[in-house]
Amino acid sequence: MNEEYIEKFKEAKEKILRAQNLTELEEVKRVYLGKQGFLTQILRSIGKMPQEERAKWGRLANEWKEELESLYENKEKELKYLTLQKKLEEEKIDITLPGRRKILGRIHPINQVIEEIVMVFKEMGFQVVYGPELETDYYNFTALNIPMDHPVRESHDSFYIDKEHLLRTQTSPVQIRVMENKKPPLRVVAPGKCYRRDIPDATHSPMFHQIEGLVVDTDVTFAELKGVLTIFAHRLFGKDRKVYFIPSYFPFTEPSAEMYVECGVCKGAGCKACGYSGVLEILGCGMVHPQVFRIVGIDPEKYTGFAFGMGPDRIAMQIYGIDDIRLFYENDVRFLKQF
Repeated sequence: MNEEYIEKFKEAKEKILRAQNLTELEEVKRVYLGKQGFLTQILRSIGKMPQEERAKWGRLANEWKEELESLYENKEKELKYLTLQKKLEEEKIDITLPGRRKILGRIHPINQVIEEIVMVFKEMGFQVVYGPELETDYYNFTALNIPMDHPVRESHDSFYIDKEHLLRTQTSPVQIRVMENKKPPLRVVAPGKCYRRDIPDATHSPMFHQIEGLVVDTDVTFAELKGVLTIFAHRLFGKDRKVYFIPSYFPFTEPSAEMYVECGVCKGAGCKACGYSGVLEILGCGMVHPQVFRIVGIDPEKYTGFAFGMGPDRIAMQIYGIDDIRLFYENDVRFLKQF
């Protein structure tokens, strides 16, 4: 029995020193230093030994245990270090390689322009409101004083869902909804998408954006309309850009006008973007028609107001010097990442 314990001790030392990895070392510990190891067996058998042998084997068992545990700890440190070095060697990073650039998303150029336009009007005291893109014939046409026989009501000009519903052709219906639900004074802008059966070309798209504006109060004049829109144009395009108001006609405003700015692409010389006219229409405007006030229950004898509707798509063309609106909708990342 004594010789067997001595051989077990030598065997344990040898296996600890020869362990190739932490898994093997942990197995050696379990077999020789665990609850079923030979040292535990010695300690359990001491009570059965002769009195004169007990002290000797108790002392030996403790000495062997200390020696084996010390060998185990040193071997464990060695193997952990070697494992770490191997991992570092296998997973090392070549810091001389060029980095991988993260591709960052950008706000679409038209949305950038919409945000900028809305901010200009918010600074002038306008509130931002929104309305549904699926509209009724009443809000899109009738409430805006558009006659029943007007060409824009035809199915070849508008996207009808059924006889009573269509994709809105303008954001003007929002002003009707606002005037129905709020009392003057009113000062709002309504950005959103619109839809018309336009054949795509350099300046037209079947889906486009519009920003509607409305001011209603006592003693609102056309001069105030021109002042607000001139400030807006100069803030957006710069004070050196010429602004023009040309008489026009809209069923929901009287008098009415179209606002033009000098073409930013050709600087007034004429190009594809402006139809070679040197100027570009950016919005329609006018004083709210009294009949529109009557439809929504506002007294036209007491209140006056003005409204305007602009296309941020075309304004974006001017700001960025783009001569074809289709570029904004083709999803060409090479184009869009410039903005």
